[in-house]
Amino acid sequence: MRILLAEDDDDTRHFVERGLGELGHNVISAENGEDALHLAVTEAVDVIVLDRMMPVLDGLSILKRLRAGGVAAPVLMLTALGRIEDRVDGLEAGADDYLIKPFAFSELAARIQALGRRTAPAAAATKLAAGGIEMDLLAREVRREGKAVLLQPREFRLLEELLRHAGEFVTRTMLLERVWDFHFDPQTKIVETHMSRLRAKLNEGHLPDAIETVRGVGYRLRAA
Repeated sequence: MRILLAEDDDDTRHFVERGLGELGHNVISAENGEDALHLAVTEAVDVIVLDRMMPVLDGLSILKRLRAGGVAAPVLMLTALGRIEDRVDGLEAGADDYLIKPFAFSELAARIQALGRRTAPAAAATKLAAGGIEMDLLAREVRREGKAVLLQPREFRLLEELLRHAGEFVTRTMLLERVWDFHFDPQTKIVETHMSRLRAKLNEGHLPDAIETVRGVGYRLRAA
Protein backbone atom coordinates (compact mmCIF):
# COMPACT_ATOMS: atom_id res chain seq x y z
CA MET A 1 0.00 0.00 0.00
CA ARG A 2 0.97 3.63 -0.41
CA ILE A 3 0.85 5.30 3.00
CA LEU A 4 1.13 8.94 4.04
CA LEU A 5 2.79 9.26 7.46
CA ALA A 6 2.39 12.65 9.15
CA GLU A 7 4.44 12.75 12.35
CA ASP A 8 6.60 15.58 13.72
CA ASP A 9 8.72 13.48 16.10
CA ASP A 10 11.82 12.45 14.13
CA ASP A 11 12.49 9.23 16.04
CA THR A 12 8.90 8.01 15.75
CA ARG A 13 8.64 8.97 12.09
CA HIS A 14 11.88 7.23 11.10
CA PHE A 15 11.01 4.13 13.15
CA VAL A 16 7.57 3.78 11.55
CA GLU A 17 8.90 4.58 8.06
CA ARG A 18 11.51 1.85 8.35
CA GLY A 19 9.08 -0.71 9.75
CA LEU A 20 6.41 -0.11 7.11
CA GLY A 21 9.04 -0.15 4.38
CA GLU A 22 10.26 -3.56 5.57
CA LEU A 23 6.67 -4.81 5.24
CA GLY A 24 6.67 -3.75 1.59
CA HIS A 25 4.68 -0.53 1.89
CA ASN A 26 5.52 2.66 -0.01
CA VAL A 27 5.70 5.46 2.57
CA ILE A 28 5.71 9.21 1.98
CA SER A 29 6.11 11.36 5.06
CA ALA A 30 5.58 14.86 6.42
CA GLU A 31 6.91 16.44 9.60
CA ASN A 32 4.45 19.33 9.90
CA GLY A 33 0.76 19.88 9.29
CA GLU A 34 1.11 22.12 6.26
CA ASP A 35 3.20 19.57 4.34
CA ALA A 36 0.87 16.77 5.44
CA LEU A 37 -2.19 18.57 4.08
CA HIS A 38 -0.46 19.29 0.76
CA LEU A 39 0.61 15.66 0.30
CA ALA A 40 -2.81 14.32 1.30
CA VAL A 41 -4.48 16.48 -1.36
CA THR A 42 -1.97 16.03 -4.18
CA GLU A 43 -0.81 12.42 -3.77
CA ALA A 44 -2.81 9.23 -4.22
CA VAL A 45 -2.51 7.21 -1.00
CA ASP A 46 -4.32 4.18 0.40
CA VAL A 47 -4.06 5.08 4.10
CA ILE A 48 -3.12 8.23 6.03
CA VAL A 49 -1.42 7.94 9.44
CA LEU A 50 -1.92 11.33 11.08
CA ASP A 51 -0.43 12.62 14.34
CA ARG A 52 -2.92 14.66 16.37
CA MET A 53 -0.41 17.26 17.63
CA MET A 54 1.80 18.75 14.90
CA PRO A 55 3.37 22.16 14.25
CA VAL A 56 1.90 24.70 11.78
CA LEU A 57 -1.42 22.83 11.50
CA ASP A 58 -2.73 20.24 13.95
CA GLY A 59 -4.00 16.82 12.90
CA LEU A 60 -7.64 17.51 13.72
CA SER A 61 -7.69 20.62 11.52
CA ILE A 62 -6.04 18.69 8.68
CA LEU A 63 -8.60 15.91 8.97
CA LYS A 64 -11.55 18.31 8.87
CA ARG A 65 -10.15 20.02 5.75
CA LEU A 66 -9.54 16.70 4.01
CA ARG A 67 -13.06 15.46 4.61
CA ALA A 68 -14.57 18.82 3.62
CA GLY A 69 -12.53 18.67 0.41
CA GLY A 70 -13.74 15.19 -0.49
CA VAL A 71 -10.56 13.23 0.35
CA ALA A 72 -11.89 9.81 1.34
CA ALA A 73 -8.67 7.92 2.14
CA PRO A 74 -8.96 6.16 5.53
CA VAL A 75 -7.19 7.97 8.37
CA LEU A 76 -5.55 6.40 11.41
CA MET A 77 -4.93 9.10 14.00
CA LEU A 78 -2.03 8.89 16.46
CA THR A 79 -2.21 10.78 19.72
CA ALA A 80 -0.70 11.09 23.17
CA LEU A 81 -4.09 12.36 24.35
CA GLY A 82 -5.85 9.45 26.00
CA ARG A 83 -9.13 11.03 27.09
CA ILE A 84 -12.33 9.58 25.66
CA GLU A 85 -13.36 13.10 24.59
CA ASP A 86 -10.22 13.48 22.46
CA ARG A 87 -10.86 10.19 20.68
CA VAL A 88 -14.48 11.12 20.07
CA ASP A 89 -13.40 14.47 18.58
CA GLY A 90 -11.12 12.68 16.13
CA LEU A 91 -13.68 10.09 15.10
CA GLU A 92 -16.39 12.73 14.64
CA ALA A 93 -14.00 14.76 12.46
CA GLY A 94 -13.68 11.79 10.12
CA ALA A 95 -10.93 9.53 11.51
CA ASP A 96 -11.42 5.83 10.79
CA ASP A 97 -9.29 4.56 13.68
CA TYR A 98 -7.38 5.87 16.69
CA LEU A 99 -4.14 4.69 18.31
CA ILE A 100 -2.73 6.09 21.55
CA LYS A 101 1.00 6.66 22.04
CA PRO A 102 3.14 4.87 22.98
CA PHE A 103 2.07 2.03 20.72
CA ALA A 104 3.47 -1.30 19.58
CA PHE A 105 4.52 -1.25 15.93
CA SER A 106 2.82 -4.60 15.35
CA GLU A 107 -0.53 -3.10 16.38
CA LEU A 108 0.00 -0.05 14.16
CA ALA A 109 0.82 -2.28 11.18
CA ALA A 110 -2.23 -4.48 11.81
CA ARG A 111 -4.56 -1.48 12.01
CA ILE A 112 -3.15 -0.03 8.78
CA GLN A 113 -3.62 -3.38 7.05
CA ALA A 114 -7.22 -3.55 8.25
CA LEU A 115 -7.95 -0.05 6.93
CA GLY A 116 -6.44 -0.98 3.58
CA ARG A 117 -8.64 -4.09 3.32
CA ARG A 118 -11.71 -2.08 4.25
CA THR A 119 -11.31 0.21 1.23
CA ALA A 120 -10.19 -2.40 -1.33
CA PRO A 121 -12.68 -2.63 -4.22
CA ALA A 122 -14.69 -5.85 -4.39
CA ALA A 123 -14.70 -5.86 -8.19
CA ALA A 124 -13.58 -3.65 -11.02
CA ALA A 125 -16.23 -1.16 -12.10
CA THR A 126 -17.24 -1.16 -15.77
CA LYS A 127 -19.13 2.14 -15.62
CA LEU A 128 -18.10 5.44 -14.05
CA ALA A 129 -20.20 8.56 -13.52
CA ALA A 130 -19.87 11.97 -11.89
CA GLY A 131 -20.97 15.53 -12.54
CA GLY A 132 -23.35 14.58 -15.36
CA ILE A 133 -20.63 12.61 -17.18
CA GLU A 134 -21.07 8.88 -17.79
CA MET A 135 -18.37 6.50 -19.04
CA ASP A 136 -18.82 2.90 -20.20
CA LEU A 137 -15.40 1.26 -19.97
CA LEU A 138 -16.42 -1.82 -21.97
CA ALA A 139 -18.18 -0.01 -24.81
CA ARG A 140 -15.60 2.83 -24.68
CA GLU A 141 -18.41 5.39 -24.73
CA VAL A 142 -18.74 8.74 -22.95
CA ARG A 143 -21.82 10.90 -22.51
CA ARG A 144 -22.35 14.27 -20.87
CA GLU A 145 -25.91 15.17 -19.97
CA GLY A 146 -26.99 12.31 -22.25
CA LYS A 147 -25.07 13.59 -25.30
CA ALA A 148 -22.30 11.42 -26.78
CA VAL A 149 -18.75 12.80 -26.51
CA LEU A 150 -16.22 11.35 -28.97
CA LEU A 151 -12.76 11.05 -27.43
CA GLN A 152 -9.36 9.90 -28.61
CA PRO A 153 -7.75 7.06 -26.59
CA ARG A 154 -5.53 9.35 -24.47
CA GLU A 155 -8.43 11.71 -23.81
CA PHE A 156 -10.52 8.73 -22.74
CA ARG A 157 -7.82 7.60 -20.29
CA LEU A 158 -7.45 11.12 -18.90
CA LEU A 159 -11.17 11.34 -18.25
CA GLU A 160 -11.19 7.86 -16.72
CA GLU A 161 -8.58 8.93 -14.16
CA LEU A 162 -10.53 12.09 -13.34
CA LEU A 163 -13.77 10.13 -12.95
CA ARG A 164 -12.11 7.58 -10.66
CA HIS A 165 -11.06 10.48 -8.42
CA ALA A 166 -14.06 12.76 -8.97
CA GLY A 167 -14.04 15.68 -6.56
CA GLU A 168 -10.35 15.13 -5.75
CA PHE A 169 -7.27 16.71 -7.29
CA VAL A 170 -5.19 14.55 -9.62
CA THR A 171 -1.64 15.81 -10.13
CA ARG A 172 0.24 16.16 -13.40
CA THR A 173 2.76 13.56 -12.20
CA MET A 174 -0.01 11.06 -11.48
CA LEU A 175 -1.45 11.55 -14.97
CA LEU A 176 1.96 11.13 -16.63
CA GLU A 177 2.43 7.82 -14.79
CA ARG A 178 -1.07 6.42 -15.24
CA VAL A 179 -2.01 7.63 -18.73
CA TRP A 180 1.37 7.69 -20.50
CA ASP A 181 3.33 5.31 -18.22
CA PHE A 182 6.01 7.99 -17.88
CA HIS A 183 7.98 7.80 -14.63
CA PHE A 184 9.84 11.01 -15.42
CA ASP A 185 8.91 14.52 -16.51
CA PRO A 186 9.20 14.73 -20.34
CA GLN A 187 9.50 18.53 -20.06
CA THR A 188 6.66 19.05 -22.53
CA LYS A 189 3.07 20.28 -22.27
CA ILE A 190 1.66 16.87 -23.22
CA VAL A 191 -0.73 16.76 -20.25
CA GLU A 192 -1.86 20.36 -20.69
CA THR A 193 -2.46 19.90 -24.43
CA HIS A 194 -4.57 16.76 -24.03
CA MET A 195 -6.43 18.24 -21.07
CA SER A 196 -7.31 21.30 -23.14
CA ARG A 197 -8.74 19.11 -25.92
CA LEU A 198 -10.67 17.00 -23.42
CA ARG A 199 -12.11 20.09 -21.74
CA ALA A 200 -13.20 21.56 -25.09
CA LYS A 201 -15.04 18.37 -26.05
CA LEU A 202 -16.75 18.01 -22.68
CA ASN A 203 -17.83 21.66 -22.65
CA GLU A 204 -19.10 21.72 -26.25
CA GLY A 205 -22.45 23.45 -26.47
CA HIS A 206 -21.47 26.02 -23.83
CA LEU A 207 -21.91 23.63 -20.92
CA PRO A 208 -20.28 24.65 -17.60
CA ASP A 209 -16.59 23.76 -17.35
CA ALA A 210 -16.41 20.16 -16.09
CA ILE A 211 -12.74 20.29 -15.08
CA GLU A 212 -11.18 22.58 -12.49
CA THR A 213 -7.49 23.47 -12.79
CA VAL A 214 -5.44 24.79 -9.86
CA ARG A 215 -1.89 25.80 -10.70
CA GLY A 216 0.65 23.85 -8.67
CA VAL A 217 -1.99 21.38 -7.42
CA GLY A 218 -3.60 19.60 -10.37
CA TYR A 219 -6.92 18.88 -12.04
CA ARG A 220 -10.27 18.01 -10.51
CA LEU A 221 -13.46 16.79 -12.14
CA ARG A 222 -16.36 18.62 -10.57
CA ALA A 223 -18.39 15.91 -8.85
CA ALA A 224 -21.67 17.85 -8.99
